[in-house]
Amino acid sequence: MLVDDFQSVSEELGGQTVLGRDLRSSQDLREAIRDGFPPGVIVTVMRAVDLTLDELASSLNLSPRSLQRRKGSHLSSHESDLIYRLARTMALAERYIGDHDKAVRWLKRSNRALGGGTPLESLDTELGARTVENILGRIAYGGVS
Repeated sequence: MLVDDFQSVSEELGGQTVLGRDLRSSQDLREAIRDGFPPGVIVTVMRAVDLTLDELASSLNLSPRSLQRRKGSHLSSHESDLIYRLARTMALAERYIGDHDKAVRWLKRSNRALGGGTPLESLDTELGARTVENILGRIAYGGVS
């Protein structure tokens, strides 16, 4: 991941204001994920991707109730890693598609390359997220996806 990518992902997560730290390297990001993101990240990501709590939880294969309980405490490292995955994918979609609103629509639209599922539904596993990133790469370099 390039330095520029850390900035984009950090912004999707709410930046230093929400994270309480600046992400400048992969080490910074690993530490933030291991420590658990602050609860404000949930609302920030929901707004950025235009999701309800239920949609966010479903896309990450988490229970809405467990995310709701996090409003007062830091997320677990597992939950933080899943939220990071969504933020990374959103940052890539914005970069490759070129527009925030179009990127959000793309994430929510069924995709033949994903067997008719949406990119958002594929983010619950690392393999699914990598597949979505590959599709975005094909979009960026002129492929059809």
